[in-house]
Amino acid sequence: MSVKNILISQQQPTTASPYTSIAEKFGVNFDFKPFFKIEPLTSREFRSQRINILDHTAIVFSARSTIDAFFQLCEELRVKVPETMKYFCTTEAVANYLQKHIVYRKRKIFFGDGKPDSIIGLIGTKHKTEKFLIATAESSTKDAVTKAFETQKYDFETAVFVKPVPQDIKDVNLHAYDLIVFFNPADVKSLYENHPEFTQGDIKFVSYGKSVVGAMEEAGLTIEISAPTPEAPSVAKALEIYLSKN
Repeated sequence: MSVKNILISQQQPTTASPYTSIAEKFGVNFDFKPFFKIEPLTSREFRSQRINILDHTAIVFSARSTIDAFFQLCEELRVKVPETMKYFCTTEAVANYLQKHIVYRKRKIFFGDGKPDSIIGLIGTKHKTEKFLIATAESSTKDAVTKAFETQKYDFETAVFVKPVPQDIKDVNLHAYDLIVFFNPADVKSLYENHPEFTQGDIKFVSYGKSVVGAMEEAGLTIEISAPTPEAPSVAKALEIYLSKN
C-alpha cells in the first residue's frame, strides 16, 4: 500500500515539527484536524461528584485547561481558595500558568519534570500529610499521577474539571486518508458521533498511548501502528519507520 495522505487528529503545529521533514522525505501530505475540544464542567456537573474543594490543602495540576476550569468553577461556586493552599504541578510550564489566576510569589507552588515520580519526589516527607485534590479530565482510565498517589497511599481525592467534547468533523472525508492518527479515546467517540456508519475499509490507524488502544479495539478498529515503543517513542518516529518499510 502506497501512503500519500495522513490525518493527524490534533491542531496543526505552530512551529517546525518532525512531520515537515517526514513529508519532504517520503512525499506524503499531512492534514491536521482536532476531533474534540476540551471544555470545563458546568457547576452542576462538578457538584454531582460531591467534592468539597476546601476539604483539601493541596491541589495537583497536570494541564492548563484544568487550571482554568478549577478557578472558573471556584468563582461560580463562590469558593474562596485560601492563600495557604499548596499547588503541585507536573511541569514548570503548568506551574507558570497559575500566574493567570493567582499572585505566584505569594503561594506555595511546586513543579516536577513531567513524570509522576517527580511529583512524588516533591512531596517527600515534608508534604505527605497534606490532603490532596488531583484535578483530572473526564476519562475511562486512571492517569499516571493518580496511580502514583495510590501506590504511596497519600490522602487524596480525584475530581474531574474538564471533559472532551466532539468537534464537528462531518465534512471530513475520512476515506481520503491512508493513515489516521488517534491520541485519545475521545477521538474514537468523535469519529462515530460524526460518522455513525463509518467502516474502516482500507484506512490504516495509528494509536498513541495505551488509553486509546482499548477504545479503538472496542470499536472494532484495526490498529496498524502503535506508539510509543522503545524503537518509536513518538508518532513521528513511528511513521518514519513505517514509511521507510512501505
